[in-house]
Amino acid sequence: MEVTLAAEKLFNIGPLPITNSLLTTWLVTLILLTIAYFATRKVTMVPHGVQNVAEAAVEALHDLVFSLAPEKTKVFLPIVASFFFFIILGNYFGLLPGVGTVGFHTTEHGKEVFVPLFRSINSDLNTTAALAIVSIFATHFLAVKFLGLKDYLGKFFSLHPIFLFVGFLELIGEITKILSLSFRLFGNIFAGEVLLSTASSKLFAFFIPIPFYFLELLVGFVQALIFAMLTLVFMVILTQKHAEH
Repeated sequence: MEVTLAAEKLFNIGPLPITNSLLTTWLVTLILLTIAYFATRKVTMVPHGVQNVAEAAVEALHDLVFSLAPEKTKVFLPIVASFFFFIILGNYFGLLPGVGTVGFHTTEHGKEVFVPLFRSINSDLNTTAALAIVSIFATHFLAVKFLGLKDYLGKFFSLHPIFLFVGFLELIGEITKILSLSFRLFGNIFAGEVLLSTASSKLFAFFIPIPFYFLELLVGFVQALIFAMLTLVFMVILTQKHAEH
């Protein structure tokens, strides 16, 4: 199996090209909505089944958010949890048998190429960049909400030359956050996909990839947690007034 940098196009819906990573994104979103539905369909005081697992996961994230932003937990938790659950499910879905290996052959530029039907969503830079943009946009939106427009702009603009220069550097830093968040997640997941693909193509392909699968399970969890926690830290820092630092 050959891993390509760009996601492969499956078909078009009007002018919109549908890639295998986009199709996987829709499927992962549907799975998340299904889990959320069954976890909240019949909420009981003594949780069991899906509700029990969901409550344990949300409670763990709640404790993390509360430790950094106790007074803003109700606002920050849904955003942080959404990033974590979406990314970790997307990472683990990419490790399922058939993802990247089940597909069809087509001819491009006179050469026959294999197009997988599904692809790990975070091995597509478009997906990780979109997640990073949403993260930074949400952070700045909440900063305006908690600080007000005047104090928010005061973080970046000032009549004092030195503070104005520092604010300019902070603006550049906000832009680089998008690159940092997107490339970190993309690089780790794409590298893991290439590693598994290479290991699976060698001799004893049924045995060699097994340790790497366990490694990717750990990497998938860690990368989801890092993205969610960095988003939380950015929100905490940007929504604080200067006197609170």
